Amino acid sequence: MSGQTVLIADDDVQIRELISLYFRKEGFEVIEAADGAEAIVKIQQFQPNLILLDIMMPVLDGLEVCRQIRKTSQIPIIMMTARAEDEDRIMGLELGADDYITKPFNPREVVARVKAVLRRVPAAEFTSAGLLHFPDLDINIAEYTVTTFGQVIALTAKEMELLWHLASHPSRVFSRDQLLEAVWGYTYCGDTRTVDTHIKRIRQKIGAKEGTPWDLKTVWGVGYKFEVQR
Repeated sequence: MSGQTVLIADDDVQIRELISLYFRKEGFEVIEAADGAEAIVKIQQFQPNLILLDIMMPVLDGLEVCRQIRKTSQIPIIMMTARAEDEDRIMGLELGADDYITKPFNPREVVARVKAVLRRVPAAEFTSAGLLHFPDLDINIAEYTVTTFGQVIALTAKEMELLWHLASHPSRVFSRDQLLEAVWGYTYCGDTRTVDTHIKRIRQKIGAKEGTPWDLKTVWGVGYKFEVQR
């Protein structure tokens, strides 16, 4: 993990200093932000490998920061919260956070959780904000383009967003309801079969071949995942 950069966004300076100490001992570079607005600026400036994001912060809270980040980037995010309510944790995960930690916490556990998330990231190379790269597959959400086996494939906006959401969380299973909320939004009142239809079209277009180390998989009785073989 040495050489990777972690952004710690928390308005409590003592928490930032404590966590920073443990990460630096493990060879991480550490960047700090005291509020949500500063976090956004430093993410753009330093492009960290992972963000530790407190929910309760001034200027912009952690949930809003997560929401803004996910518009353009799939940098791994771990939410930190002192709240015990499930709603905060669920909201963070639905907005695109990769994990959450409840305060008070053991700094060693924080480091371990960060390492665990980062171990999952190399399956897709985050070569720049808005770009995912797999063998024979490039997904560019900024330009809404997909290139597979050297050919640019035309996807509709929702097909693109659905593929991006799945591929940016390799091997994670999502239910149809979760995908509807993530891609179509909380106000969508359509049928879950919409997801099935879009998955079918994406499969036809990107055409995983025999031996390709990635594919859109159906998890029967649950939903779908973008499977990546390591």
